[in-house]
Amino acid sequence: MEKKRTEARSTSARSRDRGRATRRRLIEATARLCKERPGAEVSVAEIANAAGVFPNQVTYYFGSKDSLLVHAAFLGLLHDARRIERIGRQALDAATFRRNIARAVLAMPSLPPVARALAAGISKPELAPVVDRHLQLLFRQSERFVGQLIDGRGWRARRPLDVEVRTFWSTALGAVLLVRAGAHGTVADLDLAGALTIHDEPEYGWLGFVLSRDQGVRCLFR
Repeated sequence: MEKKRTEARSTSARSRDRGRATRRRLIEATARLCKERPGAEVSVAEIANAAGVFPNQVTYYFGSKDSLLVHAAFLGLLHDARRIERIGRQALDAATFRRNIARAVLAMPSLPPVARALAAGISKPELAPVVDRHLQLLFRQSERFVGQLIDGRGWRARRPLDVEVRTFWSTALGAVLLVRAGAHGTVADLDLAGALTIHDEPEYGWLGFVLSRDQGVRCLFR
């Protein structure tokens, strides 16, 4: 009896592993197809063929093609975000960091697909929890990166880091959504760097008093 239970658990574990691997292949294949054909419609049959699975496995693992597209869009965004982190680490000062990060983020190929995913989350409420999970992962990853960077460099942010990263990404994604909705202008018209408050200048505040031979006691501020 114990042997049968052990075998059943082993079979169940193998089945879960296969399921996770299939989900991963589907997400990666969809992300690749969307990157190769930006803006084009990708069919379930094409996705299944690229992933080496049956078409009905798309709905089995994700419920719908739209849900799979959301997962794939954010996978691309998270990959791009890691590349952006490398660019950020190369900055020698905070002003360069803000400028380089903003320029690189607005050029990310994953932004338009994520904007479509956000729009899908609005129009299809069943997708909203999927979008939210991925956004929270993006925020946590970005907050961890920024926190490690400013701690290591002795930089500061003028607001809490969770607010900093949410404000930054909301500005970037909102700009793409506006452009997709037909708003006049492009994302290049946006001062995304201005959405960051990370700096390396000393804070303004009271330092103390000094004694001046000519002027007496003076307050110093910085």
